[in-house]
Amino acid sequence: MTRPEASNERLLDQQADRESNARSYPRYLPMAIREAKGVEVTDMEGNTYYDCLAGAGTLHLGHNHPVVVEAIEDAMAADRPMHTLDITTPVKEAFVDTLYDSLPDEFADSAKIQFCSPAGTDAVEAALKLTKTATGNRSVLAFRGGYHGMTYGSLGLMGDTDPKEEISGTMGDVHHLPYPYSYRCPFGVGEDGHEVAAEYVERLLADPERGFTDPAAMVLEPVQGEGGSVAPPAEWLQEMRRITREHDVPLVVDEIQSGLGRTGELYDFQRAGITPDVVTLSKAVGGGLPLAVTLYDEDLDEWESGAHTGTFRGNQLAMAAGKATIEYIVEEDLPSHAEEMGARLRDHLDAAAEEFAAVGDVRGRGLMLGIEMVDSAAEPDALGSHPPDPDLAEAIQSACFDRGLIVERGGREGATVRFLPPLIVSAEQIEDIGRIFRESVRAAVSDETGGSP
Repeated sequence: MTRPEASNERLLDQQADRESNARSYPRYLPMAIREAKGVEVTDMEGNTYYDCLAGAGTLHLGHNHPVVVEAIEDAMAADRPMHTLDITTPVKEAFVDTLYDSLPDEFADSAKIQFCSPAGTDAVEAALKLTKTATGNRSVLAFRGGYHGMTYGSLGLMGDTDPKEEISGTMGDVHHLPYPYSYRCPFGVGEDGHEVAAEYVERLLADPERGFTDPAAMVLEPVQGEGGSVAPPAEWLQEMRRITREHDVPLVVDEIQSGLGRTGELYDFQRAGITPDVVTLSKAVGGGLPLAVTLYDEDLDEWESGAHTGTFRGNQLAMAAGKATIEYIVEEDLPSHAEEMGARLRDHLDAAAEEFAAVGDVRGRGLMLGIEMVDSAAEPDALGSHPPDPDLAEAIQSACFDRGLIVERGGREGATVRFLPPLIVSAEQIEDIGRIFRESVRAAVSDETGGSP
């Protein structure tokens, strides 16, 4: 029997028939990708799109970058092993050398590394096990709006309650703290909310009647990704480091999405000039291939042999690709490029905010940006913030897609349109992306209001 010619429709129908109901992106981005290069992907019908999703921020060098392709081909041509559990190889040691060279000296000099199963959530799980083992404590501090993955412990840390609704018995003894978010300040004070948030944590940990035992860790994102590209001031992160150190609480900084240049610094915690106890990395660290690592201060290394394992922790091709990617990011100073391109893109987002009342907030850092859409006709709160408008955000995402631009959504109720393009994006491409986005907002707002911006 001859199969019908491949097309977007046929492959999407086939996917819907066979894949689980948990699939997500195909519901909003109805395409089957035929090929990809750099910042662009092409579907089965030959339509080309700017990819500002980029594997949820994984593809820092874009699709099929020559240095990544060459690293993989060289490893394959030399008959390197595909994966080796935690048995070492020259490829692995070279990757570790390159990764450590990219870290601030004050962290790298005392850092240990644990290779995990290949997803970012596995690195977070390792961090939880590590800190609980080292401290003997069981409570964990997390933050509202946080996202650290979908496995047992990581799901317990998540701020979004929807994925937890049908799941009983997620990791307990997790205590969610307010995260600085000036547009929807949890304390109702706006721009100064980070100061109140820091004081709240300090008073909480000093209170013998706080309701939970001494924490094993505080886990935070220096910029919340899925939470809506929320970027707190450096002063708040400095305070979290000071407070956790004074209370002997290991600080775990999740750089899985923000790390390796995305926000304009090689690692976003460097912006605050702090040294974490633990850093989790995945996404770009494997050059676009599955790889996750947990880096931590050697004083926490209380594990026994075999205390944390994972079959695919020895992914050699990802280590080769990761080494090449990190070297390129550093040599080409892509963090500075991300800062510059992010500023260009933000100009477009700010212009959209000037033009449309439905834009509530523009935020983020570098090439990790978000624009929150709101119902401007609804009554604002005491800070002047309108309710989120997820329907409008979805309509904008769809309008962008129709015009050749792939964007993400996140934040409260999915009302924040997010941008995570590859760090190699050019100024010309940014101008195109910004133009398409503003046209899409104009079209979506016009449809919603019957022609009024």
